[in-house]
Amino acid sequence: MGQDCGSRSGQRGFSMLEMLVVIAIIMVIAAMAIIQLQPALQTNRAAAAAAQLKSALRQGREAAIASRRTVQVQFFTGAPCSVNTACVVLTRLDPPANVPTVILTLPLEGSVQFAQFAGETDTPDLFGNGAPIFFGGVANGPPTMEFQSDGSFTNGTGGVINGTVFLGIPTFRSSARAITILGGTGRIHSYRCPSNTACVY
Repeated sequence: MGQDCGSRSGQRGFSMLEMLVVIAIIMVIAAMAIIQLQPALQTNRAAAAAAQLKSALRQGREAAIASRRTVQVQFFTGAPCSVNTACVVLTRLDPPANVPTVILTLPLEGSVQFAQFAGETDTPDLFGNGAPIFFGGVANGPPTMEFQSDGSFTNGTGGVINGTVFLGIPTFRSSARAITILGGTGRIHSYRCPSNTACVY
C-alpha cells in the first residue's frame, strides 16, 4: 500500500493553473518576437517590391529594343490596380497608328507604396527628390514617359529624361528604397535609403 501511494504522488501532473501560466508565458514571448521581427519583415517586403519594379522597368526597356517599338511606362496608385495598391503599367505602341497594347500590369509587393520619408535624401545619381515619382524635374513625371527602341527613356516629345521612383512602407523608415533611370541609356539602378544621410547600393 505504501508503495502505491508513493507511486501515485510521483506521477502527479501539472494543474490547470500551471498549464495556463505556461501557455500565457509562451504567448507573451511569441508576441514579443513578432514585434521585434516586424521591421525586418517589412524591410524584406520593400526589398522584394524594389526588385519587382526594377525587373519590370528592365522588361519595358528590353521589349522596346527587341520589338523596335515605343513602350510607355505609367505609375499608378489604385486603378487600374486594386485600391491603395501601387503598380506600374507597361504599354507597347504598335504601328501604323501607335495602337496601345498593355504588356505588363504589375502591382507592388504587399503594402509598399510610392512614397518618401521625412528628410529622405536624393540618390547618388542626383536626379532630384521633389516627389515620390520625379522625372525630368517634374513631380509625378511628364504626362508621357517611354522607352524608345534604342533603350533611351524620354518624355512624349522625344526629350531624354532622368528620374527616380521612391518607395517604401509608411511608418517603417528602414523600408525606404529608390529606383533610378538614366534617360540617355535607360540604365536602371536600385538603392536602399535606410537613413536620412544617404541612399546606397
